Amino acid sequence: MDTQTGITATAPAGKIPQPSEPHLPDDQWGHRAWELLQKLRSRAPLIQCITNVVSMDLMANLLLAAGASPAMLSSIYEISDFTPGVDALCINIGTLSEDGLASMRAAAAVAVKAGRPWVLDPVAVSASDFRMEACLGLLELRPAVIRGNASEILGLAAARRIRNSKGVDSSHQSFDAVEAAKSLSRSIGAIVAVSGAVDYITDGHMVVGAFNGVSMLQKITATGCAVTALIAAFISVEPLRALEATACALSIFGVAAELGMEMASGPASLRMHLIDCLDGLNEDLLVSRMNVYRVS
Repeated sequence: MDTQTGITATAPAGKIPQPSEPHLPDDQWGHRAWELLQKLRSRAPLIQCITNVVSMDLMANLLLAAGASPAMLSSIYEISDFTPGVDALCINIGTLSEDGLASMRAAAAVAVKAGRPWVLDPVAVSASDFRMEACLGLLELRPAVIRGNASEILGLAAARRIRNSKGVDSSHQSFDAVEAAKSLSRSIGAIVAVSGAVDYITDGHMVVGAFNGVSMLQKITATGCAVTALIAAFISVEPLRALEATACALSIFGVAAELGMEMASGPASLRMHLIDCLDGLNEDLLVSRMNVYRVS
């Protein structure tokens, strides 16, 4: 239990929390993000996504626009052949089922055995006991990164459902979950990202804020799911600096949304321009607009 928050998160057996990453100076985030984006574009990492049916299209297109290669493969009968060869795995529990959960567990176990990072998106974890138990079981398979909204992170960190949760929507502000995210990160040994108007990313010690983005993203389904896949792509090219990779992915997504919003007339056109702007993002635009800095 975190003595300051009273929040308990159960660590998998043998899992040792990772030491804090070296601090990147605030004025270097834009250049670091461009470096990682260039690395991603040159390597075109293969990202396996076991995700909900609502998010597949946007997730795949966003990965392609960033320079990655998406694979929306989820059959348990293919995982032993396919997953060892991917560069990273994204697991999203949005439309959870018993068969889907079996595939998620199998893929995460194979990824860990193969030394591939994987990212968990605990969508609507407080909606049912089934979801909570599924996510707590997946935590035992050592995700490199956990990304969720504030209510999802609060529920997961406490290992109990949040009362009056609103399904996939958060009933809390992202800052409300920072201490819970730190506690969860220390217990599990994963980077934890809390999405919201400001995205907060922590390794359990340091907290970084990513301040890019636009409010209209809330009116486009699966944007949160898609950015989790983008995080998986970024950590695939920089697995030893997962906090930096996660913060850069979130901020790059936010910058692309800001640029897209300048041309959009509503949610549908923003979705289109978001993908276009991510595909066309250049160094000058990214460095000038990226807004990331350490908050604690």
